[in-house]
Parts: sequence; structure tokens; C-alpha cells
Amino acid sequence: MYQAYSDQIADAALRQGTFASPPFKIDRMTWIKPSFLWMMYRAGWGLKDVGQARILAIDISREGFEWALKHSCLSHPDASMSKDEWLRVIETTPVRIQWDPDRDLKLQPQPYRAIQIGLSKQAVELYVRQWIERISDITSDAHDIHALVLQGKFEAAQNRLPMERHYYPEGAVKT
Repeated sequence: MYQAYSDQIADAALRQGTFASPPFKIDRMTWIKPSFLWMMYRAGWGLKDVGQARILAIDISREGFEWALKHSCLSHPDASMSKDEWLRVIETTPVRIQWDPDRDLKLQPQPYRAIQIGLSKQAVELYVRQWIERISDITSDAHDIHALVLQGKFEAAQNRLPMERHYYPEGAVKT
């Protein structure tokens, strides 16, 4: 997973091996992103603003990831739902799922989507206290890849991207 934070939050997380409040706000929704290039789009390669200057790679447990998916709802209501039904769903569901176009090295939208996972309430508590296995600062890697893109060295940049694997739920048939 990837997240972008300020120096203060990133430094504290790296020291403690998890996110600690303060400076991390445990009572707010936090979005984790499995797509590195989508994270680069969102954070502007860590150059967009000081609140997203540090790019962190967060290894979480498979059990935690699956818990999040099982306790999620889409970030927008189904067209058949009333406002009251939707409010009940979001009040009782601690995880939001959003699908956005994934990005390429030029941060252009792709014809396929990347999942964004918003954790709130109980899910944030579980994330910071149980699911996180390791946090790594990959800001310099992001900047190096960005520099290669700016130089037009796309193959070299592609070779530097973090390895991302397809996720298959337990028992799913791999294609």
C-alpha cells in the first residue's frame, strides 16, 4: 500500500513502525492505495504540497487487507438506494472502496481502474495497531523515477517501479 504524508507524520511513523496520534489523526479517514502510479498522480510525485511530500510504502497483512474488503462499501450510493438507506450503510461500514482510473508513467489515465481503500473508525484502529507489518520511506525512489520520466527515459523508469502483484481473494481461481 502507499500513502503520502507530511514530514512530521512520516518521521513519526518510520520511528514507531506504525502511525501514532498525534501527529497522525486516528479519528479521520485514511486512504491506502495499492497502485504506486496512482499514488504518484495523487501526490504529484511527492512534490504537490508539503502535506504529501513523503511517499511511504506500507506492508500490511493479507488478513487485514481481506478484513477491509469484507467490511467495505462503495464510496458512492447505489442508484437504487434512498438517502436514508445510504446513510445507514455508511454509518455501519468502516471501509470505503473507490475505483479511479489507474495511471501510467506520465500520470495519464488508463482504461482500467485502481482501487482506493478508505479506512475509518474501527478499520483505522486495526490498521495502525494490527495490520501494518512494515513502513518504508520511498520518497527518493519516487523522485528518481520522476526524474527518469522527465528525461524521457521511460524504459528505465518502468524498470524502477515497485513490483505490484494481482490480488486474488482466498479460494479465487487465478487467471
